[in-house]
Amino acid sequence: MNYAGPERRKHPRINVNFIVSYRILDDEDTADLSQTKNISQGGMLLTTNRHFNSGTFIKMFIRVPLVQNKLMLIGKVTDSKEVVKGLIYETRISFYNLEEEMEKVLKETVEAFLKSRSRKKI
Repeated sequence: MNYAGPERRKHPRINVNFIVSYRILDDEDTADLSQTKNISQGGMLLTTNRHFNSGTFIKMFIRVPLVQNKLMLIGKVTDSKEVVKGLIYETRISFYNLEEEMEKVLKETVEAFLKSRSRKKI
């Protein structure tokens, strides 16, 4: 079911699959690897193998095409929904205390993908 109401997001979002390594901020033993379902300058939707409580802080390393090094980001879980019982969850994360340089890279990444897609439609 698609949401038909007004857009509430502050930033445009792109549906892309970037590889992300992540863990609970203060717990080295929770590290895992996954991929984004979508991303914006303000947050991402990540497929995870477990449920996360809202408010959980996550440390993430993500590689985007515009920069050589992985980006290190901190995010706060806003929602985590079970998709496949006990196996797959869609976890919504808003970026927390995003450094100006990281924000710029994310914005440029989203804009580049949006530009690329609009050219393909022509």
